[in-house]
Amino acid sequence: MKKRAFVLAAILVGTMLATAACGSKSEGKFAGQTLHIYNWGEYVGEHTLSDFEARTGAHVMMDEFESNEQMYIKVANGDAYDILVPSDYMIERLLLEDRLQPLDKSKLTCFEGMEPGVIGLPYDPDNTYCAPYFWGSVGIVYDKTKVDIKDLEEQGFGIFLNEKYKGDIYLYDSERDSFMMALKYLGYSMNTDDPDELNEAYEFLLQCVNTMQPEIVTDEIIDNMAQGRKALGLIYSGDATYVMAENEDMGYFCPETGTNLWSDCMVIPKNAENVELAHEFINFISEYDPAYDKSEYVGYTSPIAKVNEDLSGEGGEFEGIDAFIPRTGNPNDEVFNYNEETRKVIAELWSKVKIAASNAG
Repeated sequence: MKKRAFVLAAILVGTMLATAACGSKSEGKFAGQTLHIYNWGEYVGEHTLSDFEARTGAHVMMDEFESNEQMYIKVANGDAYDILVPSDYMIERLLLEDRLQPLDKSKLTCFEGMEPGVIGLPYDPDNTYCAPYFWGSVGIVYDKTKVDIKDLEEQGFGIFLNEKYKGDIYLYDSERDSFMMALKYLGYSMNTDDPDELNEAYEFLLQCVNTMQPEIVTDEIIDNMAQGRKALGLIYSGDATYVMAENEDMGYFCPETGTNLWSDCMVIPKNAENVELAHEFINFISEYDPAYDKSEYVGYTSPIAKVNEDLSGEGGEFEGIDAFIPRTGNPNDEVFNYNEETRKVIAELWSKVKIAASNAG
């Protein structure tokens, strides 16, 4: 997903160890070298980069993006990075355009201990090009003191048309996930390219903005829902994890009609200048301690199974917070595919929805 410059205030207690099973023991080997990373904002642990620099002697330069499309523009313009962290459908696009190089698995041990749900995904079934970074779902964050759980169970994403909650909802400013919400409510695939189905989804969203007075936001939803300012909103699971950790009145719900199961992965562009150091970082950040640091600090689900077990288990930071572990086994859940023509259609229709929302306001 998804998703998004994350504004999180979690504080990590303790220090990192450098003794996990998946990594390098070549301290100082890369002294004087620089690793260039292009990543989502606030998407690393409190100590991730400094610990990597201390171990390797390398310097890390990390630029941040707010959307896959923003990232793509720089890549398409030839800007050189050693590691990118795009989402599933953007990885598919980069592969179709031959912009990525295969990982050298002889240099990687990072796939050991990973969650089955984050490897072997359709856009890269053998993980030839990508190593999982975070994963999650998209669902509804809701105030349990304001929202009737029966409404969620019976209406799913249709609750965004329930006038009981008029003026008390957030929509997320993501054209893909807004259309996902509408398409899933209507019983369609979120990857549909059928013009009639896309138009039905457009009409759903128009009805929402014309009757429900939603506030369309991005990362503002995190602090706002943590403070209980609205009854419900569309949100990424990691952001919901933070919200629920801050406010026990908050819950997270994924409709049975299905949702977006997303994954963000590390890939190496063809024009990367320091490929060996990129592999070193992929191994490092997949070790238990850096992975734990990253997931605890950001709130998103780790690809490392043991990390998730410890964070969500008894005494863990996210014990009892069901948003932290994405559900599996629902046949209606999907992963986004890349379709350039459909992307253009959805982008144009979402622009019309936002204009209608502005006029309605």
